[in-house]
This record gives sequence, structure tokens and C-alpha cells, in this order.
Amino acid sequence: MSADRSAVPASVLLAGARLIDPASGLDRQADLAILDGRIVASEHPEARHLPRRDVSGCVITPGLVDIGAHLREPGPRYKGSLDSESAAALAGGYTRVAPRPDTSPVLDSAAHIRTLCDRAAEVDGVRLIPLGALTQGLEGRLLANMAGLKGAGCVALTNLRAPLADTRVLRRCLEYAATYDMPVLFHPEDAALAAGGCAHEGSVASRLGLGGIPATAETAALAQWLLLIEQTGVRAHAAHLSCARSVLMIEQAKQQGLPVTCDVTLAHLHWSDAAVEGFDTLFHLQPPLRTLADRNALRDGVRRGVIDAIVSGHLPHEQAAKMAPFAASEPGMSSLETAWAQGQALVDERAFDLPALVACLTSGPARVLGLPPSSLQPGHLAELAVFDPQRTWTPNDETLRSAGLNTPLLGQTLKGRCLMTLVAGQIGFEGCD
Repeated sequence: MSADRSAVPASVLLAGARLIDPASGLDRQADLAILDGRIVASEHPEARHLPRRDVSGCVITPGLVDIGAHLREPGPRYKGSLDSESAAALAGGYTRVAPRPDTSPVLDSAAHIRTLCDRAAEVDGVRLIPLGALTQGLEGRLLANMAGLKGAGCVALTNLRAPLADTRVLRRCLEYAATYDMPVLFHPEDAALAAGGCAHEGSVASRLGLGGIPATAETAALAQWLLLIEQTGVRAHAAHLSCARSVLMIEQAKQQGLPVTCDVTLAHLHWSDAAVEGFDTLFHLQPPLRTLADRNALRDGVRRGVIDAIVSGHLPHEQAAKMAPFAASEPGMSSLETAWAQGQALVDERAFDLPALVACLTSGPARVLGLPPSSLQPGHLAELAVFDPQRTWTPNDETLRSAGLNTPLLGQTLKGRCLMTLVAGQIGFEGCD
């Protein structure tokens, strides 16, 4: 159930959990005391009088942070709303979400950003840290009012996959963003190379007769971006990497001192283009799922710390959007509520360890956006999530809060679920179905 955060701040002793706080290096079994919404030392005089909740075997982390989830508002409500997608985020352990700007209208002005933030305050759900459009209307021609967007609360700028008119416009965007010290999130994709494609250009797409998108559509665009990042000095973030060569290019750029970070979606860490067999539209994604070797390289990038953040890639759709033939279906997957279970499955497979997962879901994305990470240290406002690694559950239309049921995990038994989410010292979500 969701809780009204207008209620009194939480006061509780969470006993016996594993506390993992990457920002402070904390990783130990201990009690966590929360008094009037703030974390206090377990030896605090009032800690012994707090209501005790046994969470032995659970994991407590700072609240998860997501970059680029689509919360569908403003926009068509049949795909979702701030009410439904905020509730889904809280149920997944997320406390802060940076929503995409490709809404209707596009988030390209201070007025639109303020309207969204006012609406979020009415919902009283997950905390929004909006992304603003890099260009007006995401049309790739005229620069958005970056100063106004920053003043309204935008933490970064992006044009998503919408192409820019030419390289000169891109350079001007990066120069202005650097002037205002705003990070730019980019989805590296050469529009001409990707045109007409809907799956990875390889044996699977060829056998199915699907238009292919080569890995060079990503790497060619990434190379151009890296050169301009070097020239302009802008802080930049490569979103949704999908292939091994991209990881190598980002690693080399970091070694050269470029101010660049990157992320990967949970879907690209789990599946390869083999999942497209049978024309399963639930695996129609942007960028497309690539080879098993690419998937393994992305996992290795997380393990070695090259990849800074793991994102949900949450993009909810109504059923009809996935009922068309593969190429005509709408790309995207609903994933906010299954994110922890998906991440835990990767840990169980030993793709990387639990601290690496938590870092990529909490302090990593916060650092990308230039935000202070939430902390489990005494004195901090309680902004955290409690996960039960042993809890099994089945995503379905009764257990999921998102309006989008477009997930291949529907009806499957998953292991690991959020039990409680605290936002700004108050309970935003508590309990499981």
C-alpha cells in the first residue's frame, strides 16, 4: 500500500538488516534507528524506545535513483500517469526519478517544468528531478532556454534519440550547457545508420527478416560526441549503452580525463538479441538488444566500475502498443517495480556483486546528475529502501502499480522485493501484495 507523506515523520528501529551505503563505504549487519524522520545512532538515548521491526535477512540501501524513466505526464493517460508511475517507483524502492522530457507538451521551458513539479507535489510520491529538453520541442534546431530550465529545477539536459539538425547545432548546445554547468545526457545513435531498423543487425534479425540497426550506429555517434565533449569541456553522460565497443570507448575516454559517465538498462544486462526469436514485441527496445558477447561486456563494465549507473529504462505502454507486428510495435519495457529483482538475479548469477549493484542504483546515478547521494549515516534525513532478498512474488495486473504491463516478466515468479520505501523521512511505500 502507499502511504500519505503528509503524515508524521517515521520513527522506527529496523533491526538486523545488512546496511549497504556505497557513498560512505558502509556494508555491515546492524540495526538502523530512525527518529522523527532522521537516522540516529543506534546508541541514541531514545533509540531503545522506538517501535522495533525485525528485518533480519533484509538489505537496507539509500533510496534508489533512476535516470530517464518515462512517467507519462503530461501526456496520454492511457499509457500511465504521475499517480500510477510514481506509485510504481516507490514500490520498486526508488525515491528520486529524473523523468524524460518527451512528454506532451515537451519539457523545454521553465513553465512546463514548474507545472510538472507542482503536479508532483499534489501526488506526494517519488521525488522528481526533471530532465529538460536540450532543444526546443526536441526538434534539434533551436536551443532551449537553459538558464530558465536550470532555474526551474532541471538537473540535466537531453535530446534523447531525437537527432540534431547538424554538428554545428550540437556543438553550440554543448558549449551553452558547459557555460551553465549543466550535464548533457545523450543517447548515442546515428540516425541514418539506424533508419528503418528495429533489431540488432545480426543473424537473428536476418533470419526473421527484420530491419537491422548495426552496433556502429551507436559507436559512430559516440565517437562524435566524445570529440565534442573534449572540445567543449561539458559534463556529459552516455545513456543506454548496448555494445561492447561502447564500453571500451567510454573507458578510454575516462582514462584520458574526459568528464563523461555512462549507464546501461537492466534489460541489456539480462537479455541478448536471441530474445527477439518468435517476434516477441516485449523485447522491442531502443537501443536493440545485441549479442551475447555485448551483454557480457556490459556486465563486465558494471563489475569493473566503467559503467556508472544501472537504469530501469522504464517506458510503460498500453496493451495495444505491443500487439502490432514487431517492427510496427512501440519500443519500450515497464520495469520500475521489477528492477531490484532483476538486479538481484544478476548478483545471484555472479555477474557482479551486491555492493556494485547498489552503487549503480544509488550513488552512481546521483553523482551523474550532480546530486548529493542519500546516506544511511546518522544525522541524515531517512531516504532509503528495505529489500527482502528471499521474498518471492509474481508481477501481474494485481501486483503491479504501473499502468504499463509491457514486461516479459509478467506471470513469472521473481525473487527479491521492496518491503518499505522512505522518502524525506516519511513512509512512501510499505508492504507487499
